[in-house]
Amino acid sequence: MPQSKKNKPLTPKKASHVQREAPRLQEAQASKKKILPSSSPPLGIISHTKSTYQSRCPPKRSQRAVSTTMSSDISTPRSDKGATCKSKKKQHSSQPPKSIIQIPRDVLTKMASRLVNFIIRKYKMKRLISKEGMLKIIYKKYKNHFLEILRKASFNIEVVFGMDLKETDAISHSYTLVDKMNLPYNGKLSRGRGFPKTGLLMNLLGVIFMKGNSVTEEKIWEFLNKMRIYDGQRHFLFGEPRKLITGDLVKLRYLEYRQVPDSDPPLYEFLWGPRAYAETSKMKVLEFWAKINDTTPTAFQGRYEEALRDEEERAKKT
Repeated sequence: MPQSKKNKPLTPKKASHVQREAPRLQEAQASKKKILPSSSPPLGIISHTKSTYQSRCPPKRSQRAVSTTMSSDISTPRSDKGATCKSKKKQHSSQPPKSIIQIPRDVLTKMASRLVNFIIRKYKMKRLISKEGMLKIIYKKYKNHFLEILRKASFNIEVVFGMDLKETDAISHSYTLVDKMNLPYNGKLSRGRGFPKTGLLMNLLGVIFMKGNSVTEEKIWEFLNKMRIYDGQRHFLFGEPRKLITGDLVKLRYLEYRQVPDSDPPLYEFLWGPRAYAETSKMKVLEFWAKINDTTPTAFQGRYEEALRDEEERAKKT
């Protein structure tokens, strides 16, 4: 276990990168075309290291050399035809199947974003999310990469919305979204339009835990600013952020917001609320935090040990 990270709480690198890659979701306007206008402010998801697509492709020079060697065996017009066919077959058989050729990263991002929009729209309309429907919005040439695209879309939904995509029927390949917590109205907090807020809550619980189970309001806003969420500025996914984190989530008892003892001038801090302790655990939040940092829970040694102790205490109470 890396000792150097023991006392170094990390802000999710990938949460700040979500700005470049994430679907720019906005409320669908009447019957208008897309759920994601290009003018929407972005909320970033995780971008991975550079694509290895090119490194997997054999250099053109070597391909020419292979064909030249084959043509040198041609002796008569009759054999020319047969040799050419054999040459084509041999070249064709040496190429990897389309399903295992890596999809370019920018295409993967675009297809995953389309899929996120489709899934979220179906979820909000309470309609069936099916593989058949998802395949219809993926460009034909990339349908062989459906599982890879679906994995990335699922990851993006988990990070931004705090929801897991679960297959409900293995025969019809239908899916549903399951909230990681039990926020009212499937994570939206209120009736009507809006998007699930669970992803933001999971991030906030992660910051609080990584900072030693309490964090000043100033540090919370520093973290949110990295996600392009600003005090006093309405966010296209989460609405007015101050109302959400100091009002709604506090009233629902997911967060506790209080004055720091003996602070003058008064400072305020956030802690987990009782409902957060009831609906999730330090280990689950640490796993979520590790996932968006592209690492493992054990990388945060001190917090991992604390989460293990918390799991043991919970087990004794049940």
